Amino acid sequence: MPATDQRPPQHQGRQPGRQTAMEPQPESNRYQGSGKLLGKVALVTGGDSGIGRAVAIAYAKEGANVAIVYLEENQDAEETLRIIHAETDQSAIAIRGDVGDESFCQTAVDQVIEEFGELHILVNNAAEQHPSNTLKEITATQLEQTFRTNIFSHFYMAKAALEFLQDGACIINTTSVTAYRGSAGLIDYSASKGAIVSFTRSLALNLIDQGIRVNGVAPGPIWTPLIPATFNEDEVAKFGQKAPMGRAGQPDEVSPSYVFLASSDSSYMSGQILHPNGGEIINT
Repeated sequence: MPATDQRPPQHQGRQPGRQTAMEPQPESNRYQGSGKLLGKVALVTGGDSGIGRAVAIAYAKEGANVAIVYLEENQDAEETLRIIHAETDQSAIAIRGDVGDESFCQTAVDQVIEEFGELHILVNNAAEQHPSNTLKEITATQLEQTFRTNIFSHFYMAKAALEFLQDGACIINTTSVTAYRGSAGLIDYSASKGAIVSFTRSLALNLIDQGIRVNGVAPGPIWTPLIPATFNEDEVAKFGQKAPMGRAGQPDEVSPSYVFLASSDSSYMSGQILHPNGGEIINT
């Protein structure tokens, strides 16, 4: 995509955003599978749209059965399942609930086990963000909500999944470029994403003797429903221009990182973060 080819101004006055309302639609289905995840079962939070949808589709194309977790009833979750069933022979289910609720996370994992009998890959991807011009604008309610969705959920899902994850399994956490360079207008979001980096590194060390690998992905500006749901029309129209490549990325430009970390191709990696961010140099 040329640097001048930007998205038209648009805004969604709600979170989570809806992929069905975006113009143009994010590209989530270009990935070509090669059987790297045959026989695996994956659980992907925030799997109804954006990066989560692209990851779920890529995993299915690689031979995995997939469970996606989503927050609210919407066409996005249905569309993700439709694509998987149309493009692959894999099974896929959708589980509705709030990943910031520990009891729901346990229920979701139990439902995956009931449906598929096992679990090999956990992708903690669900997130929310709320721009604030000053620190004083960030209320206690917003702070807790952001952390509950963005990092508490990683703890909750990992705790629930550990009972079923065995040698060779993996956990993949979605952090962000903002964890490394910060964001003046997303202080609480960036802080939660920084916590994910530390969580990933610490859990990797904790589980390494069990043969469970823990890694993460730190996307840069990616065209997902979170963007029009977060920013105003003018900001959306300019989204991604500051990246060295001069544009925002597509979800299916990020999903191969998750496939790599879930497959045996990354068998000698744990505690690491991949950076699909349009060319920004990150000192990790």
